[in-house]
Amino acid sequence: MNQDHYWVHTWTAMPMLAEPDKLPPKEFVSTYDKLESSGLQLEGLDMNDLPENKIRDSIAFTNATIRQTIKITLGTDRFFRLRFSNAFGRDNLKISQASVAISADELAGTSRIQAHTLRNVTFDGGSAKTHIPGGALAVSDAIDFGTPLAANTILSISLFFEDGQSCRTGITCHNSSRSTSFCALGNAVSNLVLEDSSVREFAPWYYISGVEVLIPRQKSTLAIIGDSITDGRSSTPHRNDRWPDLLFTRLHADPATTSLSVISQAVGGNRILADGTGPNVLSRLDRDILAIPGLKYVVIFEGVNDIGVADANEESQREIGDQLIAGFQQIATRVHNHGLKIFAATITPFGRRKDDFIVDAEAEGLTGYSHPLREQTRQRINEWIRDNEQFDGVVDFDQILRDNEQPSVLASEFDSGDRLHPNLDAFHALANGFSLNLLK
Repeated sequence: MNQDHYWVHTWTAMPMLAEPDKLPPKEFVSTYDKLESSGLQLEGLDMNDLPENKIRDSIAFTNATIRQTIKITLGTDRFFRLRFSNAFGRDNLKISQASVAISADELAGTSRIQAHTLRNVTFDGGSAKTHIPGGALAVSDAIDFGTPLAANTILSISLFFEDGQSCRTGITCHNSSRSTSFCALGNAVSNLVLEDSSVREFAPWYYISGVEVLIPRQKSTLAIIGDSITDGRSSTPHRNDRWPDLLFTRLHADPATTSLSVISQAVGGNRILADGTGPNVLSRLDRDILAIPGLKYVVIFEGVNDIGVADANEESQREIGDQLIAGFQQIATRVHNHGLKIFAATITPFGRRKDDFIVDAEAEGLTGYSHPLREQTRQRINEWIRDNEQFDGVVDFDQILRDNEQPSVLASEFDSGDRLHPNLDAFHALANGFSLNLLK
């Protein structure tokens, strides 16, 4: 391999355990077949309706192909490779065959592919199969389309499983792809479209966790640690318009920052200190961030869920504030130990407007996080982020999105409607407000 080139991540999805409601469509979980044969009516049933022992006994994706689309950031002149994760499975994940192609018409959320780009994916020097032990990952052999792989290309990745994997021992996924994926019975990795009667749609990404490109050593990666705001809640399905996507578009347009890929290691509901939706940041930092090849910059944009789920009393909020500050310091120390730069983003508002009349926040679709004591903690953490010397720079997202008249709430033009999650206009504001001077 040319020593002037190395492997750099150009796309990632944070691995997590598939909860019962994020398991595959019922036709692709063997328990459903067994229950149907017993006469149980399954119309409209999902995995949450199954007894715990039935979930433990079920097998996902037996004799099935899954096809999923993802959008890379940086491209490559020739070689790229794929990463597959079994991080949350306790038994082997057996991939019987895999393929990759460019999605038809460069669209996400379609099962159609461009025939001339279809390539078989191999492992370990040419094998069509791979067995990934529980808790491990697998990196494919280098793949060559024969022509350069352009930035912003949408790839379609197909995996065939002969044996499937036990739901009892864990299925690894990323639960919020903001896209549509497809599964079909039998080996369909070479099909130009999945359209037979067995085809079903699903929303999570299963098993795919990264795409690496072979590029000159002058290029590198910016990784973002985040929650639902970074993972794209309120983004447009299939459009890849999360704020990290928009930031990459901006970086790619500036000659001084075209050498950076942008990857997101975020999931909705994530916390710094405690497991919730996915493992907490302190526990996943090594796997999701520090093990990323080609990494140069890290952005941490988290903390809102830690504050929001802590009880709204003075003792709980004082304690969560102390722990968050310590957590941020730990993250900065560990990132700096790897010779990387880390930037912190301030926590955006989640308060309610003065004219909000709330009877039942959940019924009205508003955040339950709003409380004066939680707002005090948010302000405390943001002031600490702005004033301390732990980070190499600060991105003041709070200042960008807040209402100038009511600083504890999102500006109305940036509110998705629940007072917590920014909308698509806000994503543009975040991407445009990120100072590129931090990266130059």
